[in-house]
Amino acid sequence: MRLNKFLSNSGVASRRKCDDLIANGLVQVNGKTVSELGTKIDEKKDKVTVEGRVIKLPFSFVYIKLNKPKGYACTASDEKGRKTIYELVKCEERLFSIGRLDYDTEGLIILTNDGDFANKVAHPRYKLEKEYRVTVEGEIKESELAVMRKGVVVDGERMPSARVQLLSEEGGFTKLSVVIDEGQNRQIRRMFEAIGHQIKLLKRVRIGQVLLGGLSRGDYKDLTEDELNALVRNK
Repeated sequence: MRLNKFLSNSGVASRRKCDDLIANGLVQVNGKTVSELGTKIDEKKDKVTVEGRVIKLPFSFVYIKLNKPKGYACTASDEKGRKTIYELVKCEERLFSIGRLDYDTEGLIILTNDGDFANKVAHPRYKLEKEYRVTVEGEIKESELAVMRKGVVVDGERMPSARVQLLSEEGGFTKLSVVIDEGQNRQIRRMFEAIGHQIKLLKRVRIGQVLLGGLSRGDYKDLTEDELNALVRNK
């Protein structure tokens, strides 16, 4: 097995990031530093470490959907000492998220220890749809919706277009559904900031055909076979 695939399947990081770890001399095989990309190992016999930590393939694969609350980071450890989503999930396997939600965003996130599955689902070429519920202050004009549907220009760069639907206007707030199939950093927040509206609530409710449903904040459950198959079919 290629070393980067072994590391990715073991939940260390994506294959691209694993390549970076190897190139930077942070990976050892049987006590010797390996920096050549494309290196192959015997996953049953060789001892692999990353910065001294022994890496092993998982005994079984886990696929979980979590309703991430606001105020949790999506990293395994946070340099600011903030709570992380991994504190919410009781699992002996080392999990990682397929994509992320920023600290102030809540909603659906998928966790797994299956690196191959994660790499395939998250790959940009598959354009996996993500749907969000957005609450903003004030009223949204139809002309502003048209701009977002076409692609907002931020710092001279046109953001990807989005499917935007007005859901309700009440009490000085507007609720919308926003669907995107690309995952630029803080994309939705930047879109609304560009048209002069601050987001009060941002919640992801769907990834592909996997729905958040009635999952309470902080709760999680295994993906069903149908949900897994839907993600695979999406690819």
